[in-house]
Amino acid sequence: MPFFIIALLLSLTYLAFINLVELYSFYLIIDNTFIMIAVIMIVVFTGIVILRYLALMFFSIFKVGLKTEKETRERNIHTHLRVSIIVPAYNEEVVISRSIISLLQQTYPNMEVIVVDDGSKDHTYPFAKRYQGPKVKVITKQNGGKSRAINTGIEHATGDLIMVVDADSRLNDDAVSLMVQYFDDPKIAAVAGSVYVVNQINSITRLQALEYIEGLNMVRNGQAFLKLVNIIPGPIGMFRLEALKKVGLYAHDTFAEDCDVTLKLLAEGYAIDFESDAVAYTEAPEHLLDLIKQRYRWTRGILQAIRKHKHYLFRTHGRPSMTVVLWYMLFESIFWPFMDVWATLFLLYITLITGVNSLLFLWWSLFTVLDLAGALYCILVTKEKLSLVFYAILYRLYFIGIINIAKIFATIEEWLGIGMTWGKLDRKGRL
Repeated sequence: MPFFIIALLLSLTYLAFINLVELYSFYLIIDNTFIMIAVIMIVVFTGIVILRYLALMFFSIFKVGLKTEKETRERNIHTHLRVSIIVPAYNEEVVISRSIISLLQQTYPNMEVIVVDDGSKDHTYPFAKRYQGPKVKVITKQNGGKSRAINTGIEHATGDLIMVVDADSRLNDDAVSLMVQYFDDPKIAAVAGSVYVVNQINSITRLQALEYIEGLNMVRNGQAFLKLVNIIPGPIGMFRLEALKKVGLYAHDTFAEDCDVTLKLLAEGYAIDFESDAVAYTEAPEHLLDLIKQRYRWTRGILQAIRKHKHYLFRTHGRPSMTVVLWYMLFESIFWPFMDVWATLFLLYITLITGVNSLLFLWWSLFTVLDLAGALYCILVTKEKLSLVFYAILYRLYFIGIINIAKIFATIEEWLGIGMTWGKLDRKGRL
């Protein structure tokens, strides 16, 4: 497998070189200022994307290399640290039982589970109540949103560490034990876990499965090399209670409370790490419209969180790492989607007016090879299916374009201040 990755990376280098040569040749023969500027923009954008991708992959490789099998076997799990697992739940009757069972099967002994029913209109509360006992508390409250539900759970927690788990997630048995050991380091405020798609039943969910391991888990692994993970995912994240209290717990003014609380911790100078072997299996949207709604909400929530911390964007002292994180997030949330869609449309336009279609083909081939290399690497270090590699072609062909268009509309509507609602996904009970 490593030889395939090396071959793909060499192919990527070759394609990038040919792409630049073609663009430069085209630049020389076109006597049009607008097109010349556009070509320069595409070259710069392509270079930034490739460097970003390779940097994250290499950081991820280094991070994985630091975690040898011997180190894993010799970990000392200090069970004196009590863990309170908070499960915020709203209308989760089809998944809540399986989620609680997976938490009760954790190998870590010193823990409690606190289920917070956020005013559900279905049977979430009575279903969860069945498991109430020495290790499980079940609380119900009026509907007030996920962040308020999490804070309510924290108020009732007795642990030193707070773990937040979405109600539609199922954890592997040693997830808590794996994450606790990071908190020996007092600088660590939080640890993210991996998120895998459990309902890989059609092309939409399989493409998301590929996206999760490549676009989310690999990225977090790379960021963790610098201890700068920028989003603790909702399905699995562990926090130091003291740090959460210092930043005022979860806020209620964004649609991405997980992103917001992570940025608040980074702004305080804390380090945030990632444990790839602590896995949460979660339900992904099974229909295209549900997927678009989810990504629309994610994008607007992330932009809201960035806006709250915008004063760090141009701050040259105090928290330089926070400045880097925010600009990285702006690039991924705004600049990349706009440039990707615009560059594709521009190259289509060039193809139509000149008949030169090699530029469009090379553009698509370059990023497809990049996706294939990332997919192979991620499957090498995870437990996902090898068959997902083949979805890298569809990923670039149409999936990422749809996601980027959803991000663009979300960005425009956030800028215009258009109202929105949570848009909760209906669970299918695939856990």
